[in-house]
Amino acid sequence: MEELPLEVQTLYAELMEQLTALEAHRSIGSVSGCMTTKAIRGETYYYFQYSDPRGIQRQVYIGKRGPVLDRVVEQYQSESRLFKKDAAQIHRLCALLRTGGAFVTDSASARVLKSLAESGVFRLEGVLIGTQAFGILGNLLGVQWEKSALKTHDIDIAGEPRMTIAVPDIRVDVPKVLEGLQMGFLPVPPLNPRNPSTSFKIRGKPLRVDLLTPARKKHGDDPIFIPRFNASAQSVRFLDYLLKKPERAAVVNGGGVLVNVPSPARFAFHKVVVARERDLAMHDKTGKDLIQARQILSMMIKERPGDLMVAWDEMRDHGAEWSQRFSKGLAAMSKLDPTVCRELKKLLNI
Repeated sequence: MEELPLEVQTLYAELMEQLTALEAHRSIGSVSGCMTTKAIRGETYYYFQYSDPRGIQRQVYIGKRGPVLDRVVEQYQSESRLFKKDAAQIHRLCALLRTGGAFVTDSASARVLKSLAESGVFRLEGVLIGTQAFGILGNLLGVQWEKSALKTHDIDIAGEPRMTIAVPDIRVDVPKVLEGLQMGFLPVPPLNPRNPSTSFKIRGKPLRVDLLTPARKKHGDDPIFIPRFNASAQSVRFLDYLLKKPERAAVVNGGGVLVNVPSPARFAFHKVVVARERDLAMHDKTGKDLIQARQILSMMIKERPGDLMVAWDEMRDHGAEWSQRFSKGLAAMSKLDPTVCRELKKLLNI
């Protein structure tokens, strides 16, 4: 693990500002395409022209040209120019971040995350977790992780069955969003044929999207339907702790995408807890869990100890079982790095 140069950390902060401002002021100018006209029987009509995911050009009828639509088209063209200028700046920042050593999400995963973000998944409290989130947390914390802990082809999206705040009945059809990418995503048949699919995979390729949600029963792992995503998610123990108080972060690729990720301290503690939940068939994942936790903890003990203390207090509120599992996971991690474990125990007074 190495600290990213200060210049790169500053670029990432600027990217976050640009993406946040762009999302806050998102308007019709951000819609990709252009307005065009057609003359039919002496009358002029407006159409919106765009390319679908397969690159096929499409046109959507807007209406007969008149003063009202003229103003709408003028507004679109004006805002589109501003949006393109902002987008160009974001692309420039991402190029500089790639050169500076920031974590860069692979193109296929970035394309999926961009589509999910534009559809509203992260505005509806979806949270990116797993190794994809771990890589992004490196940029957020200003460090470059060991590459051995970054290998993955999974995109894990988690969310509570219900949102924490009351909003209008807004929904995102996640299966249709993935289908619309025209990448070949298909539902993965579950082990129990009576259960709905909670995963989507491209046949013959490793890229996979998994939907997850906190388990509501101690030993229950049945899928739970999430209405706002129009999809079922696999219920997983200990996930509720990870999903509380997520942070905004940027996916860096050719452009930038705003997503939600877990807070770094919660992410690390959660990895320590679940590492002991893996069975023997998932030994490699257990090792990766502990490697990721160790890297985050070693950085935060020095730079953000207060975050760790708050996350620990909140974990203890979940009961003695959580503390016991954390202690067992920490014992396993001590074989990788006894120094970090010793410093963490001293910090948390355990």
